Amino acid sequence: MKGIVFLNGEPPKGEIDCTGALTVCCDGALRWAEGKARIDVKAGDFDSLGYIPADALVYPSRKNFTDGEIALDYLLTHGCTEIELYGGGGGRDDHFYGNLCLLYAAFLRGVSARMITNYTDIYCAAGETVWRNKKGITLSLAPVGESAHIIESEGLRYPLEDLTLTAHACRGLSNVVEEDFARIVCDAGTLFVFEVREEAKW
Repeated sequence: MKGIVFLNGEPPKGEIDCTGALTVCCDGALRWAEGKARIDVKAGDFDSLGYIPADALVYPSRKNFTDGEIALDYLLTHGCTEIELYGGGGGRDDHFYGNLCLLYAAFLRGVSARMITNYTDIYCAAGETVWRNKKGITLSLAPVGESAHIIESEGLRYPLEDLTLTAHACRGLSNVVEEDFARIVCDAGTLFVFEVREEAKW
């Protein structure tokens, strides 16, 4: 089953397909999610929203976990094996980092999780990752933690062969998928994968 989390960041521009999904709206995301998507559960401390909605799962503002973690745990305990996060970009950059941590937390529990911003799809990967029919997209890779090793690649503008990506360098940024079939093999560590659909216009 698919789960969807609405976060209190930049609202998505497009429509959100909630068909067959269990959805959880976190705190201030209610401002943009109501009327735009189906909301099954409202959860959080609601300090950002400023009031407590009816039928919400309410938590204290002083707690050792974020509203995003509440939503993720709710979806995992209700059997979701595929999770999408919306509203995770924009706004506070420290919250964006926290939302990246949600992706890795789901990954460690064997769940496919993807954060979909207005510009980029972000997810965690290890082992072999394949892209089909995504020719032309910009692709950036960063290690989760200190380092990750890519043993081989195929179909990318800049080949990645026996390459160690580290947290103190930017060797994995701004690659491009140049074939209808592309792949990498990460044989050590875990990657954050950024599939850039479009660049922000300032």
